Amino acid sequence: MRLCTIIFALCVFGAGAAHADAGPETPRDPADVAPVPAPTGPVSYKLTTLAKGLDHPWSIAFLPDGSMLVTERAGRLRVLRNGVLDPTPITGVPPVYTQAGAQAGLFDIVLHPKFKENNIVYLTFAFGDAAANATRVVRAHYDGHALTDVQPIFTASPMKDTGNHFGGRMAFLADGTFLLTVGEGFEYREKAQDLSSDLGKIVHLNDDGSVPPGNPFAGKPGARPEIWTLGHRNEQGLYVEPKTGRVWETEHGPRGGDEINIIEPGKNYGWPVITYGMDYSGAYVSPYTERAGMEQPLLYWTPSIAPSGFTIYHGDKFPAWEGDGFSGSLVFKNVRHVNFDANYAVVGQDELFKEIGMRIRDVRTGPDGYLYLLTEADTPTPFNHGTGEGTVVRVEPK
Repeated sequence: MRLCTIIFALCVFGAGAAHADAGPETPRDPADVAPVPAPTGPVSYKLTTLAKGLDHPWSIAFLPDGSMLVTERAGRLRVLRNGVLDPTPITGVPPVYTQAGAQAGLFDIVLHPKFKENNIVYLTFAFGDAAANATRVVRAHYDGHALTDVQPIFTASPMKDTGNHFGGRMAFLADGTFLLTVGEGFEYREKAQDLSSDLGKIVHLNDDGSVPPGNPFAGKPGARPEIWTLGHRNEQGLYVEPKTGRVWETEHGPRGGDEINIIEPGKNYGWPVITYGMDYSGAYVSPYTERAGMEQPLLYWTPSIAPSGFTIYHGDKFPAWEGDGFSGSLVFKNVRHVNFDANYAVVGQDELFKEIGMRIRDVRTGPDGYLYLLTEADTPTPFNHGTGEGTVVRVEPK
């Protein structure tokens, strides 16, 4: 059961052409109200730009030696060593399907839980071409300069012919298995309720891509055994709390209805049968916001903020933020800070880091206790080279 359902909406609407993950949004419910400030009050911080000139950076992973791996949506893997971006991309990245004006590309980079012993990394990306593509996972060995022994271990089924809504976030559970988000392909939203399809699902796999025993729909006639949860749209935030194992997810609604969910196996999260968002045409996707057997979000946003990477902060650098959620916002070019109480009810939220002026694609808590942001922009800002390209930014106490 969801613990609460709360709407927080912004008073200012986005502007520009509609886009599948960052268009202007209109409210689902005219009774929406402005965000309630987080009760922790303002926290002093400073922003340090670690790298510039990246091409739509999508994900970051922290290596044991202090260096960082960063994916670029165009299909490159980069490394920052001692705070300096290596100009030469990591070799061995498999071919990635990209499409101008769409969301296809290279997505997540995740370390194996035993990376110190095996040097194994995982990449998620769009595989195929415009006529037939899917979210794919590969695992490979990383030697500091190249990927070797690159093996595809999972490809979502069926293939689709759209360039949007891939999902593509991945996270390991404490038992060494992992979860992967798979979007519903934008034009195939009804597949989110179809257990014979991976579209609109979160899937659960062993570290070699095989299906672990005990998945909730294994053995059900016609169901794909890897499915963990269903009823999702485009899930671009996924975080597993190390101490509790609690799984957090954020996903895009259409025009409004973006969600934060706590993910539990076997649950149905409703899309497109229930939603707090409207279609891009202005019509209802569904007249229903609740239905028996379908989960309510912990929090939803109307109008849409277009949530991207997500983290729950646990660290020693910002005590006031301990246990709070941080979601990137592509539409409003900031980070939404969500304050939870002990029962995970939302008690307030703030908009942070607006001075960066760029779309926030990923938010991570680093092993050093700092927050890290990946940004992308189409116009020059003081935080990039003036070319509109992406950056890696570290948030430090001031």
